[in-house]
Amino acid sequence: MRRGSSQDFLDVLSGFMARNKGLPVLLGIALAVASLVLACLPALVGAAGFWGWVARSHVLLHIGVIVGLAGILVGDAL
Repeated sequence: MRRGSSQDFLDVLSGFMARNKGLPVLLGIALAVASLVLACLPALVGAAGFWGWVARSHVLLHIGVIVGLAGILVGDAL
C-alpha cells in the first residue's frame, strides 16, 4: 500500500464513520449550542471583528445544521 494516497484516507475515514455514526450529529449539535451561547453574549454581538461577525451572522448555527444533516445521511448509508 502506498503511504498517503487518497484511497488510504478514504478507507480510514469510512472505517471511522462506520464505527462512530453519531459523531457528526453530536458535532452539529455542539456547533448549534455554541452559536446560541455566542448570540446570548450582548458584548460580543455588538463587538467589531471576527467574533462579533460570528455572533451576528450565526455562521456556527448554519455549519452545525449542515454537519448534522450530512451526518444523518452518511450514518444511514454506512
